[in-house]
Amino acid sequence: MMERRRLMLIPAITIGIASCQYMLEKGVAKAEFADMPALRGKDYGKTKMRYPDYTETESGLQYKDLRVGVGPSPKKGETVVVDWDGYTIGYYGRIFEARNKTKGGSFEGGDKDFFKFKVGSGQVIPAFEEAILGMAPGGVRRIIVPPDLGYPDNDYNKLGPKPMTFSGQRALDFVLRNQGLIDKTLLFDIELLKIIPNQ
Repeated sequence: MMERRRLMLIPAITIGIASCQYMLEKGVAKAEFADMPALRGKDYGKTKMRYPDYTETESGLQYKDLRVGVGPSPKKGETVVVDWDGYTIGYYGRIFEARNKTKGGSFEGGDKDFFKFKVGSGQVIPAFEEAILGMAPGGVRRIIVPPDLGYPDNDYNKLGPKPMTFSGQRALDFVLRNQGLIDKTLLFDIELLKIIPNQ
């Protein structure tokens, strides 16, 4: 009786192995690791963090003034000169740009050129545009940027500000282009240095 059962099991095992082999060859088993376009940019599993000491705008931007500036706020059409820091909140708080100095992997560097843009021209990410409108020269504002107010299509080359160093670009690019469940929320410190009036 035992011998008869063993003889019947051999064909069943053989068929099972052959069907698994067929599925692997045809790619059915690979579907688990395939790129899933419908999931891109959805940030499933991530809840929106609300930071208690920050002010939240209608768009979802959260900000806190670290230093209040003096004088008028910039208006659309004026050019502003800013210095800025950038951090990836959702990925170990990695810095991708530092104020006052160009920073590489060693975080040492010389003076850098300050970032300039015309307010209302669409040259920068929406969060930068919104944050700068309520600032005055000399002010420093910290903003928490949800993905929909950040870099379009997860590409920092489309709108400013852009990291100045290769290591900063790599750190930001890793987070923005990651297809996994990495939180793409960013943190910026913006210092408004100067407003250049329309000419």
